[in-house]
Amino acid sequence: MAIRQICTVVEMTQLDAVTWWMVLEAGKLVEQHGLRGGQFLHIKCGDGQLLRRPISVAITQWDDPEDLATLIFEVRGEGTRWLSQRKVGDKLDVLGPLGNGFYVPEIEEDYAEVEERHYLLVGGGIGVPPLIMYGWSLPWPRTAVLGFRTKEKAFPNLVNRFEEACEKTYLCTDDGSLGRHGFVDGQVREILAKDNSFTDILACGPKPMLKSVAAAAAQFGIPCQVSMEERMACGVGACLCCAIQMKDGTIKHVCKDGPVFNAEEVDWDA
Repeated sequence: MAIRQICTVVEMTQLDAVTWWMVLEAGKLVEQHGLRGGQFLHIKCGDGQLLRRPISVAITQWDDPEDLATLIFEVRGEGTRWLSQRKVGDKLDVLGPLGNGFYVPEIEEDYAEVEERHYLLVGGGIGVPPLIMYGWSLPWPRTAVLGFRTKEKAFPNLVNRFEEACEKTYLCTDDGSLGRHGFVDGQVREILAKDNSFTDILACGPKPMLKSVAAAAAQFGIPCQVSMEERMACGVGACLCCAIQMKDGTIKHVCKDGPVFNAEEVDWDA
């Protein structure tokens, strides 16, 4: 259940011209309400903006006196531009936790009773941050494939966290300026063709990327969860702004039913 929380900005770092790293003191949203990476917070961005802005959560941690939540976001309009102008000590009106993160038995269930699993984490662009916590918390070995438009968008404080947490981290860029030249699905197919030990794929990024990763997962018969990126308005499933079509003909809301779905359930051609 989402609650309203007044959060204090305790860190504000500009990563490039449009990308920001923000850390909030978030009351007890982590300890008492289970906030974790892959969910999102709905933030009021100034008195002039009617709608809140959904910002994905990258990192959460218990702390004293208040829990901490790290958000990494891009400026894409007036609301996020206002958010990027906040300073340390500023207060934000926040609703959360909202949405469902990735389902992983090691987090949801008794770890001792979980069968051994091997995870492949696949992130693209601003879809990379929501995977950070899973890179740290999933059982070893874990592998990450991260895609960026250019070398400049592969921020060291993001990439280094995956390289420290994962056995292997593969980098891809659209222009070939860092790592593999091309999109992440090509790297994913190459990895899966060489290693049949993977049991799960967790993917977050733009819809075209997710569609391609879902197709690769289906080709190799590996269950895949995808975190969908859609424009949101209300954040609680009351409007139709973030509705997506499922293969069984039903309509679901990214904000309430997702943002994470099983890839085989999504109608990728709708």
